[in-house]
Amino acid sequence: MSDDPAAQPVEPRAAATVLLVRDEPDGGLQVFLQRRVAGMAFAGGMTVFPGGSVSAGDEPDPARWRGPGPERFGARLGQPADLAAALVTAAVRETFEECGVLLAAPAGTEPGPVAGAAAWRDDLVAHRTTLPELLAAHDLELRADLLVPWSRWITPPRNPQRYDTAFLVARVPDGQVADDATTEAVEARWWTPAEALSGHAGDELQLMPPTLRTLQELARHDTAADVLAAAAARDIEPITPDVRREGRMVTITLPGDPDWIYEETTR
Repeated sequence: MSDDPAAQPVEPRAAATVLLVRDEPDGGLQVFLQRRVAGMAFAGGMTVFPGGSVSAGDEPDPARWRGPGPERFGARLGQPADLAAALVTAAVRETFEECGVLLAAPAGTEPGPVAGAAAWRDDLVAHRTTLPELLAAHDLELRADLLVPWSRWITPPRNPQRYDTAFLVARVPDGQVADDATTEAVEARWWTPAEALSGHAGDELQLMPPTLRTLQELARHDTAADVLAAAAARDIEPITPDVRREGRMVTITLPGDPDWIYEETTR
């Protein structure tokens, strides 16, 4: 590695992504995906799970936290407890901002339809409030017990934009509807993992390696309950893809899995 500070890897930003799942009427598994606006600086045109970077306001109030504590999430994700708390908060915030699903509820109740939620969402998106402030104003608890860690991905060192991303699974609460009312996506809907993988194989969907790998893993399960059970049993090790460039061809592999290969041609 070069001693030139300008050549040193960019420090990854902490981020959270949510694998929002549900069962179809016939019992099949579906996952919510969004196709991002093509002109966006990061992952433009890609089909992704809801999520985003941790922000300065993602510091939860412990009195409004229900479920496993930050130490438990930190142990699963290999992160300090304070960062794990911010990751879970960011996951709840981003899920609400990007698809209108709120993983929070008054004490002693389960999440469901919430009167006024559209206005709350607008306030979050416009940065007029933070998620902890919103929960306090409406006497809600953040439902950390509805999120289960799935994986952790770190962008390769040579990338100019790098993220250290916690992937967490959540089942959409009864009575809530995931929507496409976000300016960050041109399409957002439910897919079976098999449909999304078929779309990628046919060049209809562009998937980044973490999304592709995760959909392949989800495709092994039949129901949302199966996914949540599998998530609870997973051993999570940080994954940093290996990238090789030869001319315009980029080949991406995963440590410990030499048979998994992702190839793309750059412009």
